[in-house]
Amino acid sequence: MRDTVHVVVFEGFADWQVALALSEIRRPGEWEVRTMGFTRESVTSMSGLRVLPDDTLEQVDLDVTALLILPGGHLWLPAHAERIAALTRRVHEAGAPVAAIDEGVLAVARAGLIDHCRHTGNWVGQIGREVPSYSGREQYDANVLAVSDGGVITASHLGSVEFAREVIHTLDLYSSSDRDHWYRLFKHAIPPPWFPGVATETIRAA
Repeated sequence: MRDTVHVVVFEGFADWQVALALSEIRRPGEWEVRTMGFTRESVTSMSGLRVLPDDTLEQVDLDVTALLILPGGHLWLPAHAERIAALTRRVHEAGAPVAAIDEGVLAVARAGLIDHCRHTGNWVGQIGREVPSYSGREQYDANVLAVSDGGVITASHLGSVEFAREVIHTLDLYSSSDRDHWYRLFKHAIPPPWFPGVATETIRAA
């Protein structure tokens, strides 16, 4: 049963970029979230939170993997590039989606997963500059902060809410209408109609 979401953690990873998505994944209580590191040694996020990885990259159980999340950060070093690319390809080839934000998008580009599907990133030209093998420039969408296509979610470093929305949709969390209400709440501070006081205010406004 695919019930586990893996998130890669490393020294200096941008924890806030994936925090909203992870909190929504855990909310229903049906999914397990496990952290994966380059080693089992603890790492410190960009916000100063210390995380002890549950597993190393090579310990991923593909039979239970429902999603792999790659956050941004400043440690996507060449020394780790092939290990991340190999993990990403393995997960994707096993039939599970991959979600990448910020510099995490570079990892899926190195894995060759976005050459032929619609994707986005931080800015036009960044992926081609950092990943010489990348050939998906014509598929790059500069008009969105996050997009899902071909089993890959990609997002700009400015699109953590949109990133979470795509993750929620990919894992089929909540109903379609609830997902719409969720996005309006977190993106535009528009509460859903069932929030306390909303119905009353609606009646008064009428």
